[in-house]
Formats: sequence, structure tokens, C-alpha cells
Amino acid sequence: MTRDGCPGKHHPGLHDRISRLPWRDITLDHYDRPRVHHRNEIRRLKAAIFDHIDYLGARQALQVVRWRQEKTKGKLTIERVYLITSLHPGEATGAQLAAWIHGHWGIENLLHPVPDRTFREDDSKIRTGHLPRTMASPRNLAISVHRQDGRTNIAAALRRTARDCQRPLTALGLT
Repeated sequence: MTRDGCPGKHHPGLHDRISRLPWRDITLDHYDRPRVHHRNEIRRLKAAIFDHIDYLGARQALQVVRWRQEKTKGKLTIERVYLITSLHPGEATGAQLAAWIHGHWGIENLLHPVPDRTFREDDSKIRTGHLPRTMASPRNLAISVHRQDGRTNIAAALRRTARDCQRPLTALGLT
């Protein structure tokens, strides 16, 4: 999956086909203006019904546009994301779709910063073949074991584990 929700590597051209739909002519399904953390946001969602884009099971294409303005710096960021869903039109309201998408991004945001901040994953020089995924597996396992053990601060959990190497085995039920 690419970061924008479209499986670009496995379905070449899908992102382009979805992004070229006549989004300007499609009515707005959901609009939200939450105030979160230290920024103002505007989120807009549009859904397009299609049957002419070759993707098995897809019933709708979605466009989410998010405007974010940082309150402190005033920096404005506009992000346009395209997604597909197997839901038939009318199975979910625009508000429900927006909530599901927002919830998914919440999970993504919970997962991705930990490997980068705690393990400095983005600084890794390993970039080719299967090795990046292979190296990510033990990091993800460590994060999962600590989360399953009730730890929310993974860096602190790793420091605690370093003092007693039996702790992760106990968390896994192996001792």
C-alpha cells in the first residue's frame, strides 16, 4: 500500500485513474472542522461510485482533503488522499467513512513514530531488497510485546528490559 491508501506498487496506474476522476463535479459528503492539538484543521470527504476502474471488489473511490494550519507558526499544509472501498453507496454515511478513515490514521500515527524515534528506523542505511522488512520485524515484535505487556512508553520499556533480559520472555509466557 502506498501512503495515500492506494495500492500503487501492486496496481500500477490505479492512483492516477482515481485522482483523475471529476472530483470538482462531485458533491461533498462530509465536512469537519476540528480543533486538535496546536492546529486548526478542515477535513473534506467526497465519494465517487465507479465500475470502470479495474480493481476487484471496489465500489467507491474516496477523496479526502485536509487543510492543517499550525497555530504557533501559521504554517498551512494541504493534503489530498485517495482511497477505495468495497462498501456499496449508502452502506455508510460520509460521517461514518470520515470517522473510519480518521481512526485508521490514528492507528498509523500511533505505530509509525515509535520505530523512528525509538529505533531511529528512518536513519537506517538498509534500503534494498527484503532486508528493510527483515530488520523491521524484530523491532515490531519488541514494540508489540511491550504494548501487550501494558507499556505505552516503548523507550522506557526497552530501557527496563535492558536491565533484565528475562522480562520479554516473561511477557511472552516463555518462562
